[in-house]
Amino acid sequence: MSIDPPEKNAGAAAEDADLGASALSQDDSVWASPSVGSVEDVYRQLLARAPESAMEPRMEAVEQAVELLGDPHRAAPVIHITGTNGKTSTARIIEALLLSQDLRVGRYTSPHLESVTERICLDGSPVTEETFVRVFAEIAPLISVVDSGLEAEGKQRLTYFELLTVLGFAIFADAPVDIVVLEVGLGGQWDATNVADAAVSVITPIDLDHTELLGDTVEDIAHEKAGILKPEGFLISAAQVPEVADILLERAQELGIPFRFEGVEFGVTERTPGVGGQQLSIRGLASEYEELLLPLLGAHQAQNASVAVAAVEAFVGGGERALDLEVVRDAFAAVTSPGRLELMQPSPPVILDAAHNPHGVRASAEGLVESFHPERLYAVVGVLAEKDVDGILRALHDGYDHARTQWWFTRSSSPRAVDPEQLAEAAIALGFDEAAVRTSSSIGEALEEALSAARAESASDSEGKGESAVLVTGSITVVGEAREILGR
Repeated sequence: MSIDPPEKNAGAAAEDADLGASALSQDDSVWASPSVGSVEDVYRQLLARAPESAMEPRMEAVEQAVELLGDPHRAAPVIHITGTNGKTSTARIIEALLLSQDLRVGRYTSPHLESVTERICLDGSPVTEETFVRVFAEIAPLISVVDSGLEAEGKQRLTYFELLTVLGFAIFADAPVDIVVLEVGLGGQWDATNVADAAVSVITPIDLDHTELLGDTVEDIAHEKAGILKPEGFLISAAQVPEVADILLERAQELGIPFRFEGVEFGVTERTPGVGGQQLSIRGLASEYEELLLPLLGAHQAQNASVAVAAVEAFVGGGERALDLEVVRDAFAAVTSPGRLELMQPSPPVILDAAHNPHGVRASAEGLVESFHPERLYAVVGVLAEKDVDGILRALHDGYDHARTQWWFTRSSSPRAVDPEQLAEAAIALGFDEAAVRTSSSIGEALEEALSAARAESASDSEGKGESAVLVTGSITVVGEAREILGR
Protein backbone atom coordinates (compact mmCIF):
# COMPACT_ATOMS: atom_id res chain seq x y z
CA MET A 1 0.00 0.00 0.00
CA SER A 2 1.61 3.24 -1.08
CA ILE A 3 1.45 6.52 0.76
CA ASP A 4 -0.24 8.99 -1.56
CA PRO A 5 0.04 12.76 -1.23
CA PRO A 6 -3.14 14.62 -0.32
CA GLU A 7 -5.26 15.89 -3.15
CA LYS A 8 -4.88 19.43 -1.89
CA ASN A 9 -1.68 20.45 -0.18
CA ALA A 10 -2.77 23.29 2.03
CA GLY A 11 0.65 23.48 3.64
CA ALA A 12 2.22 24.30 0.30
CA ALA A 13 -0.30 27.01 -0.35
CA ALA A 14 0.48 28.48 3.04
CA GLU A 15 3.99 29.48 2.10
CA ASP A 16 3.26 29.73 -1.59
CA ALA A 17 0.07 31.63 -2.12
CA ASP A 18 0.67 32.09 -5.82
CA LEU A 19 -0.71 28.59 -6.33
CA GLY A 20 -4.20 29.98 -6.46
CA ALA A 21 -3.23 33.19 -8.21
CA SER A 22 -2.34 31.31 -11.35
CA ALA A 23 -5.45 29.13 -11.11
CA LEU A 24 -7.80 32.10 -10.83
CA SER A 25 -5.87 34.37 -13.16
CA GLN A 26 -6.45 37.40 -10.94
CA ASP A 27 -10.18 37.34 -11.77
CA ASP A 28 -11.53 40.50 -10.18
CA SER A 29 -15.09 39.25 -10.55
CA VAL A 30 -14.41 36.63 -7.89
CA TRP A 31 -14.04 39.41 -5.34
CA ALA A 32 -16.57 41.81 -6.81
CA SER A 33 -19.38 39.34 -6.11
CA PRO A 34 -17.97 37.32 -3.24
CA SER A 35 -19.46 33.94 -2.48
CA VAL A 36 -18.31 33.09 1.01
CA GLY A 37 -20.10 29.97 2.02
CA SER A 38 -16.98 28.22 3.30
CA VAL A 39 -13.37 28.68 4.32
CA GLU A 40 -12.42 27.28 0.92
CA ASP A 41 -14.38 30.09 -0.77
CA VAL A 42 -12.53 32.68 1.28
CA TYR A 43 -9.19 31.04 0.67
CA ARG A 44 -9.77 31.03 -3.09
CA GLN A 45 -10.42 34.74 -3.01
CA LEU A 46 -7.31 35.38 -0.93
CA LEU A 47 -5.18 33.33 -3.31
CA ALA A 48 -6.51 35.26 -6.31
CA ARG A 49 -4.72 38.32 -5.02
CA ALA A 50 -1.03 39.15 -5.18
CA PRO A 51 0.76 36.18 -3.63
CA GLU A 52 2.03 36.13 -0.08
CA SER A 53 5.59 36.07 -1.34
CA ALA A 54 5.11 39.37 -3.23
CA MET A 55 5.65 41.83 -0.39
CA GLU A 56 5.22 45.48 -1.30
CA PRO A 57 7.12 48.14 0.69
CA ARG A 58 4.03 50.04 1.72
CA MET A 59 1.78 50.58 4.72
CA GLU A 60 -0.90 52.87 3.29
CA ALA A 61 -3.07 50.05 1.93
CA VAL A 62 -3.46 48.32 5.30
CA GLU A 63 -3.78 51.68 7.07
CA GLN A 64 -6.69 52.61 4.80
CA ALA A 65 -8.38 49.27 5.39
CA VAL A 66 -8.17 49.30 9.19
CA GLU A 67 -9.27 52.95 9.31
CA LEU A 68 -12.42 52.13 7.30
CA LEU A 69 -13.10 49.20 9.63
CA GLY A 70 -12.90 51.37 12.75
CA ASP A 71 -9.29 50.63 13.77
CA PRO A 72 -9.62 47.00 14.91
CA HIS A 73 -5.83 46.89 15.25
CA ARG A 74 -6.20 49.21 18.25
CA ALA A 75 -8.88 47.15 19.99
CA ALA A 76 -6.36 45.33 22.20
CA PRO A 77 -2.70 45.75 23.16
CA VAL A 78 -0.16 43.91 21.03
CA ILE A 79 2.98 41.86 21.58
CA HIS A 80 4.68 42.01 18.18
CA ILE A 81 7.26 39.40 17.15
CA THR A 82 9.87 39.46 14.40
CA GLY A 83 13.20 37.74 13.75
CA THR A 84 14.56 35.15 11.35
CA ASN A 85 13.82 31.93 13.23
CA GLY A 86 11.72 30.95 16.22
CA LYS A 87 8.90 33.47 15.75
CA THR A 88 5.99 31.04 15.72
CA SER A 89 7.27 28.90 18.59
CA THR A 90 7.93 32.02 20.66
CA ALA A 91 4.45 33.29 19.85
CA ARG A 92 2.90 30.02 20.98
CA ILE A 93 4.83 30.06 24.28
CA ILE A 94 3.85 33.69 24.90
CA GLU A 95 0.24 32.76 24.16
CA ALA A 96 0.34 29.91 26.69
CA LEU A 97 1.76 32.20 29.36
CA LEU A 98 -0.86 34.88 28.71
CA LEU A 99 -3.67 32.35 28.79
CA SER A 100 -2.36 31.27 32.17
CA GLN A 101 -2.94 34.88 33.32
CA ASP A 102 -6.66 34.44 32.57
CA LEU A 103 -6.43 36.72 29.54
CA ARG A 104 -8.30 36.16 26.30
CA VAL A 105 -5.62 35.91 23.64
CA GLY A 106 -5.60 36.35 19.87
CA ARG A 107 -2.59 34.92 18.04
CA TYR A 108 -1.69 35.69 14.43
CA THR A 109 1.10 33.62 12.85
CA SER A 110 2.21 32.47 9.40
CA PRO A 111 2.46 30.45 7.32
CA HIS A 112 0.04 27.64 8.05
CA LEU A 113 0.60 23.91 7.79
CA GLU A 114 -2.79 22.61 6.69
CA SER A 115 -5.60 25.17 7.03
CA VAL A 116 -5.54 28.95 6.68
CA THR A 117 -7.58 29.21 9.89
CA GLU A 118 -4.46 28.13 11.81
CA ARG A 119 -3.08 31.64 11.28
CA ILE A 120 -5.78 33.32 13.36
CA CYS A 121 -6.20 31.71 16.77
CA LEU A 122 -8.47 32.53 19.69
CA ASP A 123 -7.43 31.23 23.10
CA GLY A 124 -5.00 28.73 21.61
CA SER A 125 -7.25 27.24 18.93
CA PRO A 126 -7.76 28.16 15.27
CA VAL A 127 -10.72 30.46 14.73
CA THR A 128 -13.87 28.53 13.89
CA GLU A 129 -14.76 28.24 10.24
CA GLU A 130 -18.07 29.96 10.92
CA THR A 131 -16.38 33.00 12.47
CA PHE A 132 -13.69 33.13 9.79
CA VAL A 133 -16.29 33.17 7.00
CA ARG A 134 -18.73 35.50 8.79
CA VAL A 135 -16.19 38.22 9.59
CA PHE A 136 -14.73 38.00 6.09
CA ALA A 137 -18.19 38.56 4.60
CA GLU A 138 -18.78 41.48 6.98
CA ILE A 139 -15.62 43.34 5.98
CA ALA A 140 -15.81 42.51 2.25
CA PRO A 141 -17.80 45.62 1.16
CA LEU A 142 -15.34 47.98 2.83
CA ILE A 143 -12.37 46.05 1.46
CA SER A 144 -13.85 46.54 -2.01
CA VAL A 145 -13.81 50.29 -1.39
CA VAL A 146 -10.12 50.16 -0.46
CA ASP A 147 -9.30 48.00 -3.47
CA SER A 148 -11.10 50.37 -5.83
CA GLY A 149 -9.28 53.38 -4.41
CA LEU A 150 -5.90 51.71 -4.73
CA GLU A 151 -6.53 50.60 -8.30
CA ALA A 152 -7.78 54.08 -9.25
CA GLU A 153 -4.37 55.35 -8.17
CA GLY A 154 -2.66 52.70 -10.29
CA LYS A 155 -1.65 50.67 -7.24
CA GLN A 156 -1.97 46.99 -6.39
CA ARG A 157 -5.10 46.13 -4.48
CA LEU A 158 -4.68 44.56 -1.06
CA THR A 159 -2.43 41.53 -1.31
CA TYR A 160 -3.11 38.07 0.12
CA PHE A 161 -1.14 38.79 3.28
CA GLU A 162 -2.40 42.34 3.71
CA LEU A 163 -6.03 41.26 3.54
CA LEU A 164 -5.47 38.26 5.80
CA THR A 165 -3.82 40.56 8.36
CA VAL A 166 -6.79 42.93 8.26
CA LEU A 167 -9.13 39.95 8.65
CA GLY A 168 -7.13 38.82 11.68
CA PHE A 169 -7.49 42.21 13.37
CA ALA A 170 -11.21 42.22 12.59
CA ILE A 171 -11.68 38.75 14.11
CA PHE A 172 -9.76 39.72 17.25
CA ALA A 173 -11.87 42.88 17.67
CA ASP A 174 -15.03 40.85 17.09
CA ALA A 175 -14.14 38.27 19.78
CA PRO A 176 -13.02 40.51 21.59
CA VAL A 177 -9.59 39.58 22.94
CA ASP A 178 -7.60 41.11 25.78
CA ILE A 179 -4.27 40.95 23.93
CA VAL A 180 -2.96 40.09 20.47
CA VAL A 181 0.24 38.09 19.91
CA LEU A 182 1.23 39.22 16.44
CA GLU A 183 3.90 37.60 14.27
CA VAL A 184 5.23 39.51 11.26
CA GLY A 185 4.94 37.86 7.89
CA LEU A 186 8.21 39.13 6.47
CA GLY A 187 10.72 41.65 7.79
CA GLY A 188 9.18 44.28 10.00
CA GLN A 189 9.16 47.90 8.88
CA TRP A 190 7.01 47.33 5.79
CA ASP A 191 5.15 44.26 6.99
CA ALA A 192 1.37 44.53 7.01
CA THR A 193 1.29 43.70 10.73
CA ASN A 194 3.32 46.82 11.51
CA VAL A 195 0.18 48.93 11.33
CA ALA A 196 -0.16 48.00 15.01
CA ASP A 197 1.70 49.81 17.78
CA ALA A 198 3.18 47.18 20.03
CA ALA A 199 3.28 47.41 23.79
CA VAL A 200 6.14 44.90 23.64
CA SER A 201 8.31 44.21 20.57
CA VAL A 202 10.03 40.83 20.54
CA ILE A 203 12.96 40.07 18.24
CA THR A 204 14.12 36.47 17.91
CA PRO A 205 17.59 35.63 16.53
CA ILE A 206 18.35 37.45 13.28
CA ASP A 207 20.20 35.74 10.47
CA LEU A 208 20.15 35.72 6.67
CA ASP A 209 16.84 34.83 5.01
CA HIS A 210 14.64 36.46 2.37
CA THR A 211 17.74 38.37 1.26
CA GLU A 212 16.15 39.29 -2.06
CA LEU A 213 13.65 41.44 -0.14
CA LEU A 214 15.30 42.34 3.16
CA GLY A 215 18.96 42.82 2.20
CA ASP A 216 21.97 40.56 1.94
CA THR A 217 23.65 41.42 5.27
CA VAL A 218 22.48 40.84 8.82
CA GLU A 219 22.80 44.60 9.38
CA ASP A 220 20.33 45.34 6.56
CA ILE A 221 17.92 42.76 7.92
CA ALA A 222 18.28 44.10 11.47
CA HIS A 223 17.37 47.61 10.31
CA GLU A 224 14.26 46.23 8.61
CA LYS A 225 13.18 44.22 11.64
CA ALA A 226 13.90 47.08 14.06
CA GLY A 227 11.06 48.85 12.30
CA ILE A 228 8.53 47.18 14.61
CA LEU A 229 9.87 49.13 17.62
CA LYS A 230 7.44 51.89 18.59
CA PRO A 231 7.34 54.81 21.01
CA GLU A 232 5.89 53.80 24.39
CA GLY A 233 6.95 50.22 23.64
CA PHE A 234 9.42 47.79 25.20
CA LEU A 235 12.13 45.80 23.40
CA ILE A 236 12.77 42.17 24.33
CA SER A 237 15.48 40.60 22.20
CA ALA A 238 17.05 37.18 21.96
CA ALA A 239 20.84 37.10 22.02
CA GLN A 240 22.14 38.60 18.78
CA VAL A 241 25.49 38.92 17.05
CA PRO A 242 27.14 42.23 18.09
CA GLU A 243 26.41 44.10 14.86
CA VAL A 244 22.71 43.25 15.12
CA ALA A 245 22.51 44.01 18.84
CA ASP A 246 24.06 47.44 18.23
CA ILE A 247 21.39 48.32 15.65
CA LEU A 248 18.52 47.21 17.89
CA LEU A 249 19.99 49.01 20.89
CA GLU A 250 20.49 52.21 18.90
CA ARG A 251 16.89 52.16 17.68
CA ALA A 252 15.52 51.54 21.16
CA GLN A 253 17.58 54.43 22.51
CA GLU A 254 16.37 56.70 19.71
CA LEU A 255 12.79 55.96 20.72
CA GLY A 256 13.55 56.23 24.43
CA ILE A 257 12.06 52.83 25.25
CA PRO A 258 13.33 50.19 27.69
CA PHE A 259 15.25 47.24 26.29
CA ARG A 260 16.31 43.85 27.62
CA PHE A 261 18.58 41.32 25.91
CA GLU A 262 18.90 37.58 26.42
CA GLY A 263 22.26 36.78 27.96
CA VAL A 264 22.40 40.13 29.74
CA GLU A 265 19.18 40.68 31.68
CA PHE A 266 17.55 37.26 31.23
CA GLY A 267 18.18 33.79 29.86
CA VAL A 268 18.30 30.04 30.39
CA THR A 269 20.38 29.12 33.45
CA GLU A 270 19.95 25.34 33.37
CA ARG A 271 18.75 22.87 30.76
CA THR A 272 18.35 19.09 30.77
CA PRO A 273 17.22 17.64 27.42
CA GLY A 274 15.18 14.50 26.87
CA VAL A 275 13.25 12.68 24.14
CA GLY A 276 9.92 14.24 25.12
CA GLY A 277 11.23 17.74 25.71
CA GLN A 278 13.49 19.39 28.28
CA GLN A 279 13.64 20.69 31.83
CA LEU A 280 14.63 24.32 32.20
CA SER A 281 15.49 26.95 34.71
CA ILE A 282 15.06 30.50 33.44
CA ARG A 283 16.25 33.78 34.86
CA GLY A 284 13.53 36.24 33.95
CA LEU A 285 13.42 40.01 34.32
CA ALA A 286 11.73 39.86 37.72
CA SER A 287 12.32 36.36 39.09
CA GLU A 288 13.89 32.94 38.71
CA TYR A 289 11.70 30.16 37.31
CA GLU A 290 13.01 26.68 38.06
CA GLU A 291 12.08 23.12 37.11
CA LEU A 292 10.03 24.05 34.07
CA LEU A 293 9.09 21.14 31.81
CA LEU A 294 8.92 22.26 28.18
CA PRO A 295 7.65 19.62 25.70
CA LEU A 296 9.70 21.07 22.82
CA LEU A 297 13.10 19.87 21.62
CA GLY A 298 16.35 21.74 21.19
CA ALA A 299 18.39 24.48 22.82
CA HIS A 300 16.78 26.97 20.42
CA GLN A 301 13.37 26.22 21.95
CA ALA A 302 14.79 26.83 25.42
CA GLN A 303 16.01 30.17 24.12
CA ASN A 304 12.55 30.90 22.70
CA ALA A 305 11.04 30.05 26.07
CA SER A 306 13.28 32.50 27.93
CA VAL A 307 12.40 35.25 25.44
CA ALA A 308 8.71 34.46 25.91
CA VAL A 309 8.95 34.69 29.70
CA ALA A 310 10.72 38.05 29.49
CA ALA A 311 8.15 39.34 26.99
CA VAL A 312 5.23 38.45 29.25
CA GLU A 313 6.99 39.92 32.29
CA ALA A 314 7.50 43.12 30.31
CA PHE A 315 3.84 43.18 29.30
CA VAL A 316 2.17 42.45 32.66
CA GLY A 317 4.44 44.45 34.92
CA GLY A 318 7.05 46.36 32.95
CA GLY A 319 9.57 43.66 33.80
CA GLU A 320 9.28 44.32 37.53
CA ARG A 321 6.59 41.87 38.57
CA ALA A 322 7.26 38.16 38.86
CA LEU A 323 4.96 35.61 37.29
CA ASP A 324 3.55 32.89 39.52
CA LEU A 325 5.89 29.90 39.27
CA GLU A 326 3.18 27.25 39.23
CA VAL A 327 1.28 29.15 36.58
CA VAL A 328 4.42 29.29 34.43
CA ARG A 329 4.96 25.56 34.91
CA ASP A 330 1.40 24.78 33.87
CA ALA A 331 1.69 27.05 30.83
CA PHE A 332 4.95 25.48 29.66
CA ALA A 333 3.54 21.98 30.02
CA ALA A 334 0.71 22.88 27.63
CA VAL A 335 2.89 24.32 24.84
CA THR A 336 2.92 22.74 21.38
CA SER A 337 4.61 23.85 18.18
CA PRO A 338 3.52 21.73 15.20
CA GLY A 339 6.10 21.18 12.50
CA ARG A 340 9.01 22.21 14.73
CA LEU A 341 10.96 19.04 15.61
CA GLU A 342 7.54 17.47 15.94
CA LEU A 343 7.54 13.76 16.79
CA MET A 344 4.86 12.17 14.61
CA GLN A 345 5.57 8.49 15.28
CA PRO A 346 7.67 6.92 18.04
CA SER A 347 9.19 3.78 16.53
CA PRO A 348 11.19 4.47 14.54
CA PRO A 349 10.96 8.16 15.41
CA VAL A 350 9.47 10.21 12.58
CA ILE A 351 10.28 13.88 13.06
CA LEU A 352 8.98 16.84 11.07
CA ASP A 353 10.85 20.12 11.10
CA ALA A 354 10.07 23.15 8.95
CA ALA A 355 13.55 24.71 9.09
CA HIS A 356 14.11 26.48 5.77
CA ASN A 357 17.35 28.41 6.15
CA PRO A 358 20.85 27.39 7.26
CA HIS A 359 20.52 28.90 10.74
CA GLY A 360 17.26 27.04 11.37
CA VAL A 361 18.59 23.75 9.97
CA ARG A 362 21.65 23.89 12.20
CA ALA A 363 19.52 24.55 15.28
CA SER A 364 17.09 21.73 14.51
CA ALA A 365 19.92 19.30 13.74
CA GLU A 366 21.47 19.99 17.12
CA GLY A 367 18.11 19.45 18.79
CA LEU A 368 17.35 16.21 16.96
CA VAL A 369 20.78 14.73 17.61
CA GLU A 370 20.67 15.78 21.25
CA SER A 371 17.28 14.16 21.85
CA PHE A 372 17.36 11.04 19.66
CA HIS A 373 21.06 10.27 19.11
CA PRO A 374 20.39 8.66 15.72
CA GLU A 375 23.18 6.58 14.24
CA ARG A 376 21.10 6.01 11.13
CA LEU A 377 19.04 8.80 9.58
CA TYR A 378 16.53 8.61 6.74
CA ALA A 379 15.94 12.15 5.56
CA VAL A 380 13.23 13.45 3.22
CA VAL A 381 14.16 16.95 2.01
CA GLY A 382 12.47 19.55 -0.19
CA VAL A 383 13.41 23.22 -0.62
CA LEU A 384 11.86 26.28 -2.28
CA ALA A 385 13.81 28.00 -5.04
CA GLU A 386 14.23 31.41 -3.39
CA LYS A 387 15.93 29.88 -0.35
CA ASP A 388 19.67 29.40 0.18
CA VAL A 389 19.69 25.90 -1.27
CA ASP A 390 23.44 25.30 -0.95
CA GLY A 391 23.47 26.73 2.57
CA ILE A 392 20.60 24.47 3.65
CA LEU A 393 22.28 21.41 2.12
CA ARG A 394 25.60 22.20 3.79
CA ALA A 395 23.85 22.59 7.14
CA LEU A 396 22.10 19.24 6.67
CA HIS A 397 25.33 17.51 5.64
CA ASP A 398 27.33 18.93 8.53
CA GLY A 399 24.53 18.54 11.08
CA TYR A 400 24.20 14.81 10.49
CA ASP A 401 27.75 13.91 9.42
CA HIS A 402 28.08 11.53 12.40
CA ALA A 403 25.19 9.33 11.23
CA ARG A 404 24.82 6.91 8.36
CA THR A 405 22.34 8.98 6.39
CA GLN A 406 20.20 8.17 3.36
CA TRP A 407 18.69 11.13 1.55
CA TRP A 408 15.44 11.39 -0.39
CA PHE A 409 15.22 14.68 -2.25
CA THR A 410 11.67 15.53 -3.22
CA ARG A 411 9.34 18.46 -3.77
CA SER A 412 6.05 19.78 -2.53
CA SER A 413 3.28 20.86 -4.89
CA SER A 414 4.49 24.47 -4.71
CA PRO A 415 5.45 25.85 -8.14
CA ARG A 416 8.50 27.35 -6.46
CA ALA A 417 9.80 23.99 -5.24
CA VAL A 418 13.27 23.02 -6.49
CA ASP A 419 13.31 20.00 -8.79
CA PRO A 420 14.47 16.90 -6.86
CA GLU A 421 17.10 16.07 -9.47
CA GLN A 422 18.59 19.55 -9.09
CA LEU A 423 18.67 19.15 -5.32
CA ALA A 424 20.41 15.80 -5.68
CA GLU A 425 23.01 17.21 -8.08
CA ALA A 426 23.71 20.13 -5.75
CA ALA A 427 24.02 17.78 -2.77
CA ILE A 428 26.49 15.48 -4.53
CA ALA A 429 28.52 18.49 -5.65
CA LEU A 430 28.71 19.57 -1.99
CA GLY A 431 30.08 16.21 -0.84
CA PHE A 432 27.01 14.05 -0.12
CA ASP A 433 27.64 10.33 -0.66
CA GLU A 434 26.19 9.71 -4.13
CA ALA A 435 25.25 6.14 -3.18
CA ALA A 436 23.07 7.50 -0.35
CA VAL A 437 21.18 10.02 -2.50
CA ARG A 438 17.75 9.27 -3.99
CA THR A 439 15.08 11.39 -5.65
CA SER A 440 11.32 11.30 -5.79
CA SER A 441 8.73 13.61 -7.32
CA SER A 442 6.27 12.66 -4.57
CA ILE A 443 6.59 13.39 -0.87
CA GLY A 444 4.36 10.41 -0.20
CA GLU A 445 6.62 8.08 -2.16
CA ALA A 446 9.78 9.47 -0.56
CA LEU A 447 8.28 9.16 2.91
CA GLU A 448 7.13 5.62 2.28
CA GLU A 449 10.59 4.56 1.07
CA ALA A 450 12.32 6.25 4.01
CA LEU A 451 9.97 4.62 6.51
CA SER A 452 10.37 1.22 4.88
CA ALA A 453 14.15 1.50 4.96
CA ALA A 454 14.15 2.59 8.61
CA ARG A 455 11.81 -0.23 9.65
CA ALA A 456 13.78 -2.84 7.72
CA GLU A 457 17.02 -1.68 9.29
CA SER A 458 15.51 -1.70 12.77
CA ALA A 459 14.07 -5.19 12.28
CA SER A 460 17.45 -6.57 11.22
CA ASP A 461 19.42 -4.76 13.90
CA SER A 462 20.38 -7.81 15.88
CA GLU A 463 23.88 -6.49 16.40
CA GLY A 464 22.83 -3.25 18.06
CA LYS A 465 23.98 -0.90 15.33
CA GLY A 466 22.30 2.05 17.01
CA GLU A 467 19.16 4.11 16.86
CA SER A 468 17.53 5.21 13.64
CA ALA A 469 15.19 8.11 12.84
CA VAL A 470 13.22 9.52 9.92
CA LEU A 471 13.38 13.27 9.30
CA VAL A 472 11.25 15.43 6.99
CA THR A 473 12.60 18.96 6.55
CA GLY A 474 13.61 21.85 4.28
CA SER A 475 10.35 23.75 3.86
CA ILE A 476 7.04 24.27 5.60
CA THR A 477 5.37 23.24 2.36
CA VAL A 478 7.03 19.81 2.58
CA VAL A 479 6.27 19.47 6.28
CA GLY A 480 2.64 20.50 5.78
CA GLU A 481 2.14 17.86 3.11
CA ALA A 482 3.93 15.17 5.12
CA ARG A 483 1.81 16.03 8.14
CA GLU A 484 -1.35 15.49 6.14
CA ILE A 485 -0.04 12.19 4.81
CA LEU A 486 0.80 10.98 8.29
CA GLY A 487 -2.66 11.89 9.47
CA ARG A 488 -1.97 14.40 12.20
